[in-house]
Amino acid sequence: MKLLIIEDDAQILAFLKRGLLEDGYLVESATEGEEGLYMAMHHAYDIIVLDWMLPGKDGLEIIASLRAQYIKTPIIMLTAKDGIKDRVNGLRCGADDYVPKPFSYEELVARIEALHRRDVTQGSNTIEIGDLLINLNAKIVKKADETLELTAKEYELLLFLIKHKNAIVSNTMIESGLWGDEEYINSNVIQVTVYHLRKKIGKDLIKSYRGLGYKIEI
Repeated sequence: MKLLIIEDDAQILAFLKRGLLEDGYLVESATEGEEGLYMAMHHAYDIIVLDWMLPGKDGLEIIASLRAQYIKTPIIMLTAKDGIKDRVNGLRCGADDYVPKPFSYEELVARIEALHRRDVTQGSNTIEIGDLLINLNAKIVKKADETLELTAKEYELLLFLIKHKNAIVSNTMIESGLWGDEEYINSNVIQVTVYHLRKKIGKDLIKSYRGLGYKIEI
């Protein structure tokens, strides 16, 4: 899962990046409103964690700009503004969730996972594709009741393709979404990951389009 954190508190940002990276997330960050808005508008993220009070554009302005451009990336507001009116205002402006400071790291991660699950599956904890069953809470994939042993990247790729179901996903999109723009990967890593995933879940579920990418039809 690829996250964007827009937060100007250096200690909070370092704490979040360290924890999320250790937990296997891809994390990019910005410490100023204009920079964060540019990144959110020009790169694909699964979740944005957004502070309210920022230099330049504040969190509400960033949300308004993104939603005006029909960018629907789920957003969690992370802020010291914890009054009921503040929460209502943030949610009405287009935030998807609201976590007041000080916060529990474990709760924030749980909310990130829940929001991503809702974004991928419209709220369900499981996904069924033919004889394939994916339990998102347990991160277990079964085929005909047999549990499959997927690597972390194979599992992430499967969810990435499901999130973009019925659309062709290019190698560039996969590289950016699963490895990050700054992480070097060998040119054939994506092909190898797709090959092994198809071998495990069934070759017919992931369709290949030469020179274009891959697609799961649901």
